[in-house]
Amino acid sequence: MAVHNNHKDILFVIRTGGGVLVAYFLVYALRKAFTASTFDGLSLWGLDYKVVISMCQITGYLLSKYCGIKIVSELKRAHRLPAIILSAAGAELSLVLFGLIPYPVNCFCLFFNGLSLGCMWGFLFSYIEGRRLTDILAGFLGVSIVISSGAAKSFGLYVLSFHVSPFWMPAIIGGIAVPLLAGIAFLLDKLPDPADGEKNEKSERIPLHKTQRRQLLKKYALFLIPLLLVNTLYTVLRDIKEDFLVDIIKYTDIRLSPFLFVRVDAVVTILLLVMLGSMIKVRDNRHALVVLLVMMLSGSVAVFLSSLFFGSLSATPVLWLFLQSMGIYAAYLAFQTVFFDRFIACFKIKGNVGFFIYISDFLGYLASCLFLFGKSLLDIRVNWLEYYNILALTVSVICILSAGIVFSMLQQKRQIRFAVK
Repeated sequence: MAVHNNHKDILFVIRTGGGVLVAYFLVYALRKAFTASTFDGLSLWGLDYKVVISMCQITGYLLSKYCGIKIVSELKRAHRLPAIILSAAGAELSLVLFGLIPYPVNCFCLFFNGLSLGCMWGFLFSYIEGRRLTDILAGFLGVSIVISSGAAKSFGLYVLSFHVSPFWMPAIIGGIAVPLLAGIAFLLDKLPDPADGEKNEKSERIPLHKTQRRQLLKKYALFLIPLLLVNTLYTVLRDIKEDFLVDIIKYTDIRLSPFLFVRVDAVVTILLLVMLGSMIKVRDNRHALVVLLVMMLSGSVAVFLSSLFFGSLSATPVLWLFLQSMGIYAAYLAFQTVFFDRFIACFKIKGNVGFFIYISDFLGYLASCLFLFGKSLLDIRVNWLEYYNILALTVSVICILSAGIVFSMLQQKRQIRFAVK
């Protein structure tokens, strides 16, 4: 009987985990393929054109994250599939218009691209939260960010190698991604809801309305504030690394090849999937939160050390790139994937992960927007590599201190009771 159940679990993980991984991989193809282009020689409003379109897209994405606090929190089971299909179709339409509408007016198309895709994470996560196997399923969804970021750039560079216009390249990639994404979403929608035993162990996941959301936020504010700071800072650092990595590595000896990013991120993906998937062995929810905080701290230390000692790593810049990716995503995904699922289960909260994730995402992307806008409006000209390393050092130190505070709270039961009283 146990063998039979293990067999069913393995099949469920392969089907569902693989489904959400590929689905979010395709979301990234719709969102990030344009970052493979440098748009050299193009400018708008006195700014580099790539910076402008990045700002437009992240502004739309930010607005979508804000709307997602309500939309994803209140999302009903029957509305998941239509929401995914409409979002994907809207994103591809914006990319087609990006190719059709002449430069520089087409920059606004990327705003609607970001607006269409900001809720996708929540739509997909709603299929896997509150389950006995959520940890490993969320690991698949989380590591899709890692491999997808590099893959979107690599496929973009590959399409550009055929002398395709950088304005049409994103739409070509999106045209392949949308029907595949719709098909996977259809299969995910056939999944059974969590069983009664899973609801008892992980708390039943239900839609949250405005009054309930306010009560939850007020009740857990003391515990959440340091964690939201960690997520906010790593969102900024991750976005800069993703959007401007091609520009950053110009200052290193790394040879830019179409599939360099995929090779580095594939190793990071495998390691993170093992780390996050192993969380399924930690049955006690409070202990799981402690383990996740240790993962955040470890990732922050890796970012700090690889930035501080870049001079020693300059002879092997690919190692530096690997350590940065591994550190950032270990800290970021520990928070973004299973932390809130375990948090809800630990404190027996009646609600869903979407509410907590979209508050943290909104704050993170708000900081990214302000950071990018401030740098652009002040017209700061920098060596991207030095600029990134200084930022990484600052972020990692703050995050080590913040995660340490929460770790201390978890270790002291009296403070936890005070925090959630």
